[in-house]
Amino acid sequence: MEQHFDITIIGGGIVGAATLYKIQQKHRELKILLLEKEKNLADHQTGNNSGVLHSGIYYKPGSLKAVNCVKGRKELVQFAKENNVRHDICGKLIVAMDSSELPQLQNIYKKGIENGIEDIRMVNAQQIREIEPFCTGTSGIFVGCTGIIDFRMATEKMVLCAKGIQLESEVHTGEEAIDFVREGSFIKVITSKGKYSTGKLIFCGGLQADRLAKKDGVQLKEKVVGFRGDYYELADHAKHKVRNLIYPVPNPDFPFLGVHFTRMVDGSVECGPNAVFTFKREGYGKTDFNLKDTVDALSYIGTWKLFMQNMKFGIDEYRRAFSKRLFLKTLQRLGPDLTMDDIVPGRAGVRALLLREDGDTRDDFRIEYTDHSIHVLNAPSPAATAALAIGENVREMAEKHFGL
Repeated sequence: MEQHFDITIIGGGIVGAATLYKIQQKHRELKILLLEKEKNLADHQTGNNSGVLHSGIYYKPGSLKAVNCVKGRKELVQFAKENNVRHDICGKLIVAMDSSELPQLQNIYKKGIENGIEDIRMVNAQQIREIEPFCTGTSGIFVGCTGIIDFRMATEKMVLCAKGIQLESEVHTGEEAIDFVREGSFIKVITSKGKYSTGKLIFCGGLQADRLAKKDGVQLKEKVVGFRGDYYELADHAKHKVRNLIYPVPNPDFPFLGVHFTRMVDGSVECGPNAVFTFKREGYGKTDFNLKDTVDALSYIGTWKLFMQNMKFGIDEYRRAFSKRLFLKTLQRLGPDLTMDDIVPGRAGVRALLLREDGDTRDDFRIEYTDHSIHVLNAPSPAATAALAIGENVREMAEKHFGL
């Protein structure tokens, strides 16, 4: 006899874990199944991002990103304190290199004030040096509430907390959801290891969000396109050159924040990431290739429009991906004392962007529902920081449309 669950959540990244935790907190009686196709939770975007607790300073006031980042960050910090998740509210610098970047720096500061970001202040060149002695800039913003966290550990703790509330809820790793078949008032979930019956479905599929939506019968024009980000690390002898977090002023015409420095919770210091189109959605190597993923992306008009709109950026990013010297040159804008011996190749991550047909990547968080399912379709950065707030959004949506 097939096991029955009230709700099945597809995807064991931090958004899926936070959704499980948030629903279970409010509805202790519900029996929930979380399915993750990898052997471990948080094995893709969650476990391969920069590990930064974002403040919410960059995002359009009133947007889901802005509101949920601020709310989610505060909640995640409290969760980390209560559950012994490694984190540190160390603050970060956003640094303008020259006067041409000052208008954008002022715009970011204004957004921060509008978004209610606490502990932010403008700093001059001397103050930049006092905070980060090896960083050079004309002006900057110090964001005291930004921090670092172990997102993998946070994900695992959310799952443990949820299972502690309802002992009959289950989390299965190494089990991929393959198909979903409507059978009367229930849905049969067919996986790589078996079959389950469920009342409702919640999809937190990240890099596979669009494919899962289509498999569930959702009409979706957009496609997820993956972008790999490569990191270098500071060698042990150079770690003193970065105390905490140093970011450039982002170029408003480029859809990513730019190469930056991040002290991680384990004491390492990462430099990056760049942003290059990846020929495999879940590929972390520079030459990784998947035919289906490549055809899927390159047959989509939105991909080509993005390429055309960002041709120069794209070429520069690819050159940096294969040239340590060019990568270092970019880093030296923030840390001019860095040398080739100071940086060593690090890991990589992949970002999932739900790309519109016009090539726009700046879409807000996006969650949609049907009569039997909820889909988190677009949750790029700062989704990890905002995860508990996103989980609460999903819970509220489930209560309203599923009658929990």
